[in-house]
Amino acid sequence: MSILTVEHLSHGFGDRAIFDDVSFRLLKGEHIGLIGANGEGKSTFMNIITGKLQPDEGSIQWAKNCRIGYLDQHTALEPGMTLGDVLRSAFSWLFEMETRMNDICDQLGNVDEDTMMEMMEELGEIQDMLTMHDFYIIDSKVEEVARALGLLDIGLDRPVTDLSGGQRTKALMAKLLLEKPDILLLDEPTNYLDEEHIEWLKRYLNEYENAFILISHDIPFLNSVINLIYHMENQEFNRYVGDYDKFMEVYEMKKSQLEAAYKRQQQEISELKDFVARNKARVATRNMAMSRQKKLDNMELIELAAEKPKPEFNFIKGRTSGKLLFNTKDLVIGYDKKDPLTKPLNITMERGQKIALVGANGIGKTTLLKSILGLIKPLEGQVNLGDYLQIGYFEQEMAPGNTNTCIEEIWEEFPGLNQFEVRAALAKCGLTTKHIESQVRVLSGGEQAKVRLCKLINRETNLLLLDEPTNHLDQDAKAELKRALKEYKGSILIICHEPEFYREIADQVWDCSQWTTKIL
Repeated sequence: MSILTVEHLSHGFGDRAIFDDVSFRLLKGEHIGLIGANGEGKSTFMNIITGKLQPDEGSIQWAKNCRIGYLDQHTALEPGMTLGDVLRSAFSWLFEMETRMNDICDQLGNVDEDTMMEMMEELGEIQDMLTMHDFYIIDSKVEEVARALGLLDIGLDRPVTDLSGGQRTKALMAKLLLEKPDILLLDEPTNYLDEEHIEWLKRYLNEYENAFILISHDIPFLNSVINLIYHMENQEFNRYVGDYDKFMEVYEMKKSQLEAAYKRQQQEISELKDFVARNKARVATRNMAMSRQKKLDNMELIELAAEKPKPEFNFIKGRTSGKLLFNTKDLVIGYDKKDPLTKPLNITMERGQKIALVGANGIGKTTLLKSILGLIKPLEGQVNLGDYLQIGYFEQEMAPGNTNTCIEEIWEEFPGLNQFEVRAALAKCGLTTKHIESQVRVLSGGEQAKVRLCKLINRETNLLLLDEPTNHLDQDAKAELKRALKEYKGSILIICHEPEFYREIADQVWDCSQWTTKIL
């Protein structure tokens, strides 16, 4: 049974085509991994099929009465709401039914007998629906899911504006699970999640009976939960049965076969052209030359897809720092003295160390980086920085409200560069001309991350503070970033939830859960 049917979908932004005559079907029980390089249109596709974006051409048809749950990587939570409000909003459609039920009850004494019978029938249907969907035990359902995702310890009365990136993702995930949709659409769900809750999500999706579409650049996670791959490349969708590893095996084989066929055809074309050029003027061989020219004219040419620009990250090592990079003395971090994130910290980092910060969301990893940088004042204690530091900081997200183009974004940071040098720097990070000339805010999450990396690698540094640098990055960019960080001669303090990434970079792992005041 088809849950979703997409036919002849075409869409683009300005002169940049994203899809060209794409068709797609989602069947009941399919667990689909939607993959492709940054900027190929994965999130755009999700926005189109959920009605957030109208395509230029094509049709999107969902099965009747299909309830969709969409976890968007850029979903904003409304200020003024508490965590409990977000979770209870999963039942908003049931609250609307309750309102309708109350309206019917108020009107029953003022209608004729026929209308009363119709209204009584509707009333019974609503009451059955409310019972079937656990309306009368909503608070206990909310508490159950909140406990499973570690949200109960944060406090259901906590304002959403106080939540960390990971806590926000978990709140949206909990809301989805409470909605019990017929299909899940998940856009980078592991971004900002800690290892413990990635494992929990993995188990949940493996047991999920309905269909889901998952966008993720976390390949071990992807491999563990999906049974189909849809690959987006060069405005096309291609379907592969199996996991990501199976897809790569088939994809590389098809690519090699196409390249071999292309070479054979180019050789044949060269030989035919040479024969025509040498024989078309001679009477004896003119007919043979014309025959070969006809073959050339009717030949269906094999075309190779244009190679995507590969990112190249090379960090510029600055001067040698002092032996001490920083130490803390009885440092307590957080945003409220009544609710600190850590016990008093006495930690030291020295020149040459590469350290990974790990631990559950919301326990202060990002806050620690910002406290070291002086962006947040400590609640107690102090941070002492060493001598001759040249710090490079990679933030999780771009600042909201930024309307700069990519060129302007780099120019603001490096005003001494000319336009050619700015464009070359962005191109080295894997961005095309069309990306470079666009506003940063319209780019995909991965492309935005490449712009932020461009600013970082073109500055002399001897200490890198990196906050989840792998979020949104595709496989090529992630592999290149890992290589660059392994070769970097300075020191690194990195927050990362992907062990297969940080284990080859870090020589020490600091478990921040040992410092937290939170119940884990």
